[in-house]
Amino acid sequence: MTEPSGGIRFIKGIGEQRARALEKLGIFTLYDLVSYFPRDYQDRSAVKTLDAVADGEAACVRALVISSPVLSRVRKGMELVKFRIADSGGAANVTYFNQSYVKNSIKRGETYSFYGKFTKSGGRLEILNPVFEKEGAEGESTGRIVPIYRLTEGISQKVLSRAIAQGLTVAGEELLRETLPPGVRDKYGLIDVKKAYNDIHFPASMAEAEKARERLVFEELFVLACALGSMKLREREKAARRISQVDMDEFYGSLPFALTGAQKRAIGQAVADMASGRAMNRLVQGDVGSGKTVVAAACAWAAFKSGFQTAFMAPTELLADQHHATFIKLLSPLGIKTVLLKGGMTASRRREACGLLESGEAHLAVGTHALLSEGVRFKSLALAITDEQHRFGVRQRAALSEKAERPHVLVMSATPIPRTLALIIYGDLDVSIINELPPGRRKVETYAVGEDMRGRINNFIRRLVGEGRQVYVVCPMIEENEAVDLQSATELYLKLKNEVFPDFKVALLHGKMKAAEKEAAMSSFISGETNILVSTTVIEVGVDVPNAALMVVENAERFGLSQLHQLRGRVGRGAYKSYCVLFKGSGGEAASARLEAMTKLSDGFKIAEEDLKIRGPGDFFGSRQHGLPELKIADLGSSLDVLSWAQAEAEELLSRDPELSGFPALKDRVARLFDAKLS
Repeated sequence: MTEPSGGIRFIKGIGEQRARALEKLGIFTLYDLVSYFPRDYQDRSAVKTLDAVADGEAACVRALVISSPVLSRVRKGMELVKFRIADSGGAANVTYFNQSYVKNSIKRGETYSFYGKFTKSGGRLEILNPVFEKEGAEGESTGRIVPIYRLTEGISQKVLSRAIAQGLTVAGEELLRETLPPGVRDKYGLIDVKKAYNDIHFPASMAEAEKARERLVFEELFVLACALGSMKLREREKAARRISQVDMDEFYGSLPFALTGAQKRAIGQAVADMASGRAMNRLVQGDVGSGKTVVAAACAWAAFKSGFQTAFMAPTELLADQHHATFIKLLSPLGIKTVLLKGGMTASRRREACGLLESGEAHLAVGTHALLSEGVRFKSLALAITDEQHRFGVRQRAALSEKAERPHVLVMSATPIPRTLALIIYGDLDVSIINELPPGRRKVETYAVGEDMRGRINNFIRRLVGEGRQVYVVCPMIEENEAVDLQSATELYLKLKNEVFPDFKVALLHGKMKAAEKEAAMSSFISGETNILVSTTVIEVGVDVPNAALMVVENAERFGLSQLHQLRGRVGRGAYKSYCVLFKGSGGEAASARLEAMTKLSDGFKIAEEDLKIRGPGDFFGSRQHGLPELKIADLGSSLDVLSWAQAEAEELLSRDPELSGFPALKDRVARLFDAKLS
C-alpha cells in the first residue's frame, strides 16, 4: 500500500502548520486522513421555508437578505452583525457574534442558504451564527448531509472536509484496495471499498452513510480478527522447550483438597501444550475463587519434573506476597524451591534470590515487574505465567518471555469476559475456562442500600467483628474532593477509626501509600489484628483473607458490575457466611437498577454480559493497554454481532490460506495493523 510522496502536506490548504495540527488528531498520512471518520452528521439536505421551521429546530433555509448587515460594537470584545432575511413563507432576524467579516460577505438583495438553530421569541423568528453559502454555491456546507468530525485547534470542519475530499481523489486504486474476499462481501451485502469511503464522508442520504458504516465496521473487525488469528498461527509454529507429559496424579495426591473437573481440564490442556514441542500461549479464565492458582502450580510442577524453571508475575506486591506464600505451601512438599522478587526488597535479599535463580537452585520465581529487570537471570526458564494479564501490556509480557529462548506462556484472569470480546482481547491466545467453583465456596448475600441504612449497617459491622470476623470497606477515591460528593478512603477511615468504631482496630490501604506501609496494613489484616480495612480498589483482585465476611462498597454506582463482582469475591473465601453491602449514591434510577442486578446475579460470566450491555466494553477493553490497535469506526459495545461474523469469516479464510497469499491487499492491511510483516 504505497502513499503518494509528500504525505498530507501536498493536500491543497494543508501546509506545515495545519499538518502539525492534524497530527494531534492522529493524522500523519494520506491513509490516516481518508480513514478519519465522522463522529456524526447534520442533515442539511432538506430546505425548509421559514414558516415551516419549529422553535428550537436546526434547519436549512434558502432566503433573500432584505436588509443590509449592520456591525455594532456592544462592548469591548463583543461585536454583533445583524440583518433580516425573508422567503415565500416569512422572515427572520439573523445575528452573528464576533464574526465581523460577515458584514462584507453578505449583500442585501442576494439569496443565500442558511443552516443553524432557529428560536422564536415574541412571535419573531431568529437564528444565531448560522452557516451560510451563496445561492448556486450550495453543496459544501448546506444543501446536503454534512459530516461532523472531532477537531483540534487550527482545523475547522470545512478545512478538514475539503482535505478529505481531495485526499479521496488522490488516494486512487493503490491506497484504497479491496480487502474483503468477494464471497464475504456478497454474503453480508457489503458495498465496495471506494464507495464505502466516499459515502462515509460525503453521503447523498443517511441510508448511504449507514451502508458505508456497515461495510467499514465489518472490514475493521475482519482485518483485526485476521491479524490476531495470524499471530496465533505463527505462535503455534514456534518451537519451545518440550516438557515431558507427566502423570499428574502425583501432584493431585499431594494436595489437601480435591480439584474440580474444570481445573483438571485446564491443567490437562496446558500440560499437553507444553509437551507438544510448540510454544504454549494459553489463557486460563475463571470466576472469582474458581482455583486458577492451583492450575498455575500444577504447570510449574510439570516444568520442574522436566528440569525447568517457572516465572510467575503478579500485578502488585501484595499479590506477589500472597502467591509466594501459596506456592510454598503447595509446592515445597514436592521439592520445589520458590523465591520472591519485588521492588521493595533489600539489596541482599534480592542478590540472594537472583543467585538461586541463576544457579538453578530455585525452581520458581514469584514477583512483580521486578522480574523483568536486567539483573534477573534464569538457568533454565521454560514457563512464564502472568496473573491478571489485563493489568500488563503486551510489551511487558514479551519482556518476561525474553528471559528464556522461547518460554511457554500461561495467562490467568479472574475477570470473566464475554466470549466474543475475549477473542479480541486475548485473540492471540488459546483459552481454557474454569466454570466450576470448588466445593465449599459459599454464595455471598448481596444488598443494595441507601444512606438511611447507615446506622443498621454499622450495627451489623459491630456484630460481625464481635463474632471474630473482619470487614472490608471500599471507596472509589483516595482523598476528599469537594467537587464530587463521594466518601474518600482517608476521610472515611478517620471517621470510622475516631468516631464510629474507636474500640476496633481500623486500618487504611490505598495505592499511593509506600510499599512498606501497604505491606504492613495488609499483613495486619491477613493476621487478624485489624478488624476493619478501609481501602481503595487495590484489594480488588486476588487478595485472600478467609476470615473476612463482609464487603461494604461506598458509592457503588461508580463501579462497573464486573468490578463490583471482583470486590465481592474478596469475602466468602472461608468457612463463614458472608455478605456484600452496596451503598447507593446519587446515580439515579439507572444506577439503582444496575446495583439491584448485583443482588440477584452471582455468575461472573452472566454479570460480564450484563455489564457489557450497560456500560459497553470499557471495563474489559483498553486497546493501548493490550497493545492492540485503536479502532477507528467499530464500537465493540454495539458491534458484537458483526464481531462474531467477522471472526467466523477470518477463521474460515485462515484455515484455507493461513499466509493470506491469495489476498495481498488484506495481508498488507494486517501487516500495517501491527506494523510488522506476517512473513
